[in-house]
Amino acid sequence: MEKVNEFNLDLAFHPGETLAEKLGEINMGAKEFAIRTGKPEKTITAILNGESAITPDMAVLFEDVLHIPARFWLKRQYEYDEYKAREKRASVKALAKDWARAFPYAEMAKLGWVIPTSKVEEKVVSLFKYFQLGSEKAWEKYFYGQQLKLAFRISIHNTKSPHALSAWIRQGEIQAAQIEAPSYNPSQFQQILVSIKTLMAEHPEGFFQKLQALCLECGVKVIYTPCIQKAPISGATRWINDHPVIQLTGRYNQNDRFWFTFFHEVGHILLHGKKDIFLEDIEYSDLDKAKEKEADDFAIKWTLSKEEEENLLAHGEISEEVVKVFAERFVTHPAIIIGRLQKKGLIHYSVGRKFFEKLNFN
Repeated sequence: MEKVNEFNLDLAFHPGETLAEKLGEINMGAKEFAIRTGKPEKTITAILNGESAITPDMAVLFEDVLHIPARFWLKRQYEYDEYKAREKRASVKALAKDWARAFPYAEMAKLGWVIPTSKVEEKVVSLFKYFQLGSEKAWEKYFYGQQLKLAFRISIHNTKSPHALSAWIRQGEIQAAQIEAPSYNPSQFQQILVSIKTLMAEHPEGFFQKLQALCLECGVKVIYTPCIQKAPISGATRWINDHPVIQLTGRYNQNDRFWFTFFHEVGHILLHGKKDIFLEDIEYSDLDKAKEKEADDFAIKWTLSKEEEENLLAHGEISEEVVKVFAERFVTHPAIIIGRLQKKGLIHYSVGRKFFEKLNFN
């Protein structure tokens, strides 16, 4: 993000003051001026006292009587109105300083989400622009009050770090908006999962770009947004402008966890409605445990099904060579098998560590 240079008036006077000076110069009172312009005297008095604005119609009348161009009066009125609006806006920004301090701003700036600055006043302005919201209250209504349910249908009010989480969620919206995608095709998406499963099993260089391309063919946007402080989230799924969006972090930096999370999010897309939003590894008030279980079962089916797991365990002793053989047979990655068995306590965590691969999203 770049800083925007703006010229703002430090001070502006109501055009009524200039009008009063001009009338004084020509020795004309408010009553006479009202008669000459055809406006009520109380209207002219209100303008002279700075209590009412000069309208375009009035400015044209003033031009005829005072021989001062209408655009002069309109410019003075515009500058004054803008000055008062910015003065009011400054008070809103001043009240939002504590709100701005609650964000991991330095980390957001390092990632290029907001402008680098140490001044809290500039942080407030930058955050308002980042969220495309006009105030702290608007942020609360959006992320707490669910008043824009077409855009964001859950409340993160009771999460541990709603400010950091909202920043991560917003970055996903920004990234999704930058991707052009065809209309979502659910049947094509289901069919392409076989190719994605093969990609999971091979986990080649550039796997993420290949994954994005496969999903994008079906109208599904897959984006990578790194974790930020106080927002320990693995992924999220939601619909933005009729496109399903899968937002992933690569948390834990292991391929087995990444692929399980991905297929979990796919489960949400295929099994659940467009109105649902799902945040993974985050406790929030709208969490639907039944749907999370369904997504887990879907991910298990596509990474290492229960039947496949039972088949493997029936073999007997589990060695690294055995894992490799069964991984090839099941079209999965050895790390998926190792991770599952370790989680269930069936093998020691020292076994098969060489199968786990670090994630590279570039």
